[in-house]
Amino acid sequence: MIHFVEETGSTNADMLALVEQGIAEGSWLRAGRQTGGRGRMGRAWESPAGNLYASTLVRIGPNDPPAHSLALVTANAVHALLAPLCAGQTRIKWPNDILVDGAKIAGILLERVNDAIVIGVGINVVGHPTGLDRPVTSLAAQGALDVEAGALLERLAQLFAHWLAIWRAQGLDPVLNHWLLNAHPKGTPMRVVQSDGTQVEGVFDTLDAQGMLILRLANGGSRAIHAGDIILS
Repeated sequence: MIHFVEETGSTNADMLALVEQGIAEGSWLRAGRQTGGRGRMGRAWESPAGNLYASTLVRIGPNDPPAHSLALVTANAVHALLAPLCAGQTRIKWPNDILVDGAKIAGILLERVNDAIVIGVGINVVGHPTGLDRPVTSLAAQGALDVEAGALLERLAQLFAHWLAIWRAQGLDPVLNHWLLNAHPKGTPMRVVQSDGTQVEGVFDTLDAQGMLILRLANGGSRAIHAGDIILS
């Protein structure tokens, strides 16, 4: 079920509150506009009207794969939604972005409360920020001028349910394999800025069995990256 509000601070914050009230898995909340949208690491997320701001939740069961791997499930769904609509090449960037020809078009944010993972998705539909330190784009800039956020979410909900069912029934392997097919290619140079500010440079190698990024270092060694900002070179 999809719930809609004209304006709110953050759909993720609202969904976190609804989790405490027992809202069912499979519910989605979409806002026409957010006044307090946020991205990873507490960053502000610009939220003008016309773009897609939505959140859902998954209640983690004892036999489910690791909760953090729901970022990969969501990325597969968002990529499948956007790739047919964009003129450029659509790629997944670990851990939570969708890029078109290197420019960000969508982001994903996971937050947890008790047994529930709240998943926020923001997609630039009619416009995108300017003056940032990284390239950004939108569906409109990619030539998809007749796309409406509500209809986009209906399709996203279907795709997410599809990948969630695979994640639960078949485990993480098919999710990882599909993610790798649609992500930055092996050998892509990247720099990882970790939460403490330290930086690690290397090239993308693969994901491990738990969905962590494996960075190949210049000395031939490798490092598992559990969290951080990825800057593609």
